[in-house]
Order: sequence, then structure tokens, then C-alpha cells
Amino acid sequence: MLLSSKCCFHYEEYKETADWLLANTDTRPKVAIICGSGLGGLADLLDKKKVVSFITSLLPHASSVQGHKGQLVFGELNGKPCVCMQGRFHFYEGYNIATVTYPVRVFFLLGIETLIVTNAAGGLNPRFNVGDIMLIKDHINMPGFAGQNPLCGRNEERFGVRFPCMSDAYDRDFARMARETAQDLGCDSFLQEGVYCMLAGPSYETIAECRVLQMLGADAVGMSTVPEVVVARHCGMRVFGLSLITNKVVTDYNSTERANHEEVLETTRMRTEDLQKLVSNLVLKM
Repeated sequence: MLLSSKCCFHYEEYKETADWLLANTDTRPKVAIICGSGLGGLADLLDKKKVVSFITSLLPHASSVQGHKGQLVFGELNGKPCVCMQGRFHFYEGYNIATVTYPVRVFFLLGIETLIVTNAAGGLNPRFNVGDIMLIKDHINMPGFAGQNPLCGRNEERFGVRFPCMSDAYDRDFARMARETAQDLGCDSFLQEGVYCMLAGPSYETIAECRVLQMLGADAVGMSTVPEVVVARHCGMRVFGLSLITNKVVTDYNSTERANHEEVLETTRMRTEDLQKLVSNLVLKM
């Protein structure tokens, strides 16, 4: 049975995948990085790389979105053992919520203690500019409001408790370290902090939807990340999140601006080096 057709998985299935990865790699990472659209270049920074295309072997059509490779890269980042996930499973590609979050529980069984999540997002906060990097301090889980929470169903105590706290989802100490690192690197002029809101996608937001999200207190909007963070916190991992603001949302009916994926990729190319420096230096301090 294909992974994408299953609505839930058993502990033994996650462990089987983790055991296979442990048997086929020498690196024993403590940090995992999920790379968002166009941000897979973070994996190029790793030394002693070992590429494992386990995602595409489980799901032949996984991570088909432009800017996503769909593979795991094991190695060392500034001497720290890490694994980078180039590409992710998206809800809008037709994968259910259990598949979207499958790799995170595998990471937990690999011994991962810290999860770094990155994404490309639209800027809702009018003070944000294209190319800004936003530290995620909190999130709004819109699919979760509709019952699409990855923790629904029978709870597996070997991963975490039935009702995990999410008020501390994003590690405040890591955020402080990131601000200090950005200042040291001269990146603080385009570093922001705010609330990330996830919508299911794949269509971009209407003007009315953007206005509602602004009223809810969201600073940026995207189509990923939140389910993975929920599962990571359920497993007790520390989480740090970054959003690259790749476009400003349209909130004016007289505007001729239109959101498009090409703009997203172009902005990530422009800011890739800064993101890589920020993440690699932060990992060094962890």
C-alpha cells in the first residue's frame, strides 16, 4: 500500500523507516532542517553528505512542486550532525495529514532533538518587505480549525501525551539566539518576527481572505509547516521556524499585483545566501 493512501500509521511503521535510514547512513543527527520552496540549498552547506531518496521511493510522485527536490541529505553543518529534508509533503498535493507529518515522527525515532522549519510565505503585515526573513513566534492552524490536526485519532504514548501544549511551540531561546546571530551577520535590517498562518492551498488567498487573516493577527501566510511543528512538539522536540517573505499579499481591489510562484522562487534565490548564513551560524550555537 502506498504511504499516501493511508490515513494513519502505526508506531512499527515509523520505526521500520527509521531503522532503515539508520542502517543506510552513518550520521546520527540531532538537528533536522525542513527546507521550504527554493530553500533546499541549505543542504549544500553540509559536509560528509549522504543523500537518501527515501521520500521518493515511498511516494513516487512526492515533492513534485518546483523548488522541492524530495530527498534527505545527511551530513555535518559546522561540525554538528544534521539531516536536511529537501522538499516536503504538501496537503495541497493530495497527501493526507498523516503523510504530511510522517517524516517528523521518523526524525524523532532517529534521535532528532531540534527541528528547524523554513518556508516561503506571503507578507500580511504591511510593515514587511519582500525579502524579509520572519522569525516565527507563533502560528494559526487554519486546517486544524477544520479538523485537519495530525494528532487526531488514537494517541501513541511512545511519541507524546494526548493533549500537548502549543503555547510554547516555537523555542524562545532559539529566537533570541537568532536575533543575536542576525545582528552579528548584519542581517538584522531585514529580520522580522511574527505569526505564521497556514492555509491548505494551492490557490493563493483572495483579497477578502487576506483581510480576515490580518484581523486575526497573522503576519505571514503559507501552505505548510504547521502540521510538522505540531507533531514535533508532540514528540518533545524543540522547534525553530523561519519564513522568507517572498511576496506581499494583495489587499486592495484596485491593485494590479498578482501572486505567483515564479516570484516566490526569484525572491528565495535573492535571499538564499543570507538564510544559509543565519541557519548555519545558529546551528553552531545550538
